[in-house]
Amino acid sequence: MRDVRCLAMANKPLLDFQENGYCVLEGHFSQDLIDACRDGFWPILLDYLDSHREAPNRGPHRHFLPMPFTPPCFAPEFFFDHEVLRIVRAAMGDRVVADQWGCDAPVHGSAHQSPHVDYQRPLFHEQPDLELPTYMLVVSFALVRVTPDNGPIEIAPGTHRLPRKEALRAVETSEIAMEPVQMETGDVLIRHPWALHRGSPNSTDTPRALLSIRYVRPWYADDSRDVSSMPRSVWASLTPDQQRLMRFPISPP
Repeated sequence: MRDVRCLAMANKPLLDFQENGYCVLEGHFSQDLIDACRDGFWPILLDYLDSHREAPNRGPHRHFLPMPFTPPCFAPEFFFDHEVLRIVRAAMGDRVVADQWGCDAPVHGSAHQSPHVDYQRPLFHEQPDLELPTYMLVVSFALVRVTPDNGPIEIAPGTHRLPRKEALRAVETSEIAMEPVQMETGDVLIRHPWALHRGSPNSTDTPRALLSIRYVRPWYADDSRDVSSMPRSVWASLTPDQQRLMRFPISPP
C-alpha cells in the first residue's frame, strides 16, 4: 500500500499537468542555487529596466529579456533536473530540446494582461483548433517570492484541452476562473503554453522576476522570443547528453 501511495504522489504533478495544464513542484530547486542566480542576475535586470523604462515589450510596465548563459545566472541544474525532465519527457517523449531561456518581469504600474496563449500561430493554420499532443511546454521559477501583490501569473485550468473560442468564452463568463499561481523561491511551475493565462499587476517596488525555459519536440522551431548565445566555454563544460538537450546559438571562439 505504501508503494502505491508513493507512486501516486510521484505521478501527481504529471496528472495535474495533463488535467489542468500546469503543475507546481514545491521547494524543488535549492535556495543556494536560486540565491546565486539572483545575486548574479539582479544587477543585469536593474540595468535593463533602467534603460528600457520607457520601452516595455510585454505591455505597460512589463518586460521580457533573454537570460545570459554565464554562471551563476545559468546553472546546469535548471535545465537538466531529473524530476523536471521526467515530466517533460512523459508529456513529449525522450527527444526534447530546450530552445528558450528568458525572464519576465512586471514592475510597479503593470496591469492585467488579456488572457492569451504562448504561441504566435497554430501549427496547422487550416485547422487552428485541431487537438494535438503536447509539442512544447514551459518550466518557470522565480527569483523572488510570488505573492498576490507582485503579479503572479494566472492560469485558467483545463483550457489547454478546449478550442480557443470556447476557452475564451468560458473565461470571459467566469465559467472557468483564472487561478493565480503563488510561488516560493525554489518552486517550479510547469505549464502548457496552450492553457489560457495572463500576467497580473505588480503593485510593489520590486520586479517580479520569473525565469522560464521552453522545451519543445525537436522538429518544432520558431523565433517568438530573443535568446542569448551560449559561451563556447559553457557549451564545452556540458556532457554530450546535456548538449543534445540544448538548442541555442553558440558564441564563436
